[in-house]
Amino acid sequence: MSWIILILAGAFEVVWTYYLKLSNGFQNTKFSIYFLISLIMSMGLLSLSLKSIPVGVAYPIWTGIGAVGSVLLGFLIFREPLTTMKLVFTSLILIGIIGLKVFSID
Repeated sequence: MSWIILILAGAFEVVWTYYLKLSNGFQNTKFSIYFLISLIMSMGLLSLSLKSIPVGVAYPIWTGIGAVGSVLLGFLIFREPLTTMKLVFTSLILIGIIGLKVFSID
């Protein structure tokens, strides 16, 4: 169950990144509030996952999910370019996430 919670925490990291972008430097109150709610959800879920997943595994996976998700978010929603090098390095992050999960002891 902790791994599902950790994945949800990473998903909420992508959500808060989305709302952070839409908040326009916290000038848009509605999206700033959505940002804060999703940030609290992300951190809260990360905290719950740390009860049984070591911090040296959970934190990099959480940030990795956020990083990969943010790249996809930028490409799919904000029409940011997806260059070959961005794909290569995002793939390396994804490989790291998988490696940490596969080789972690819990």
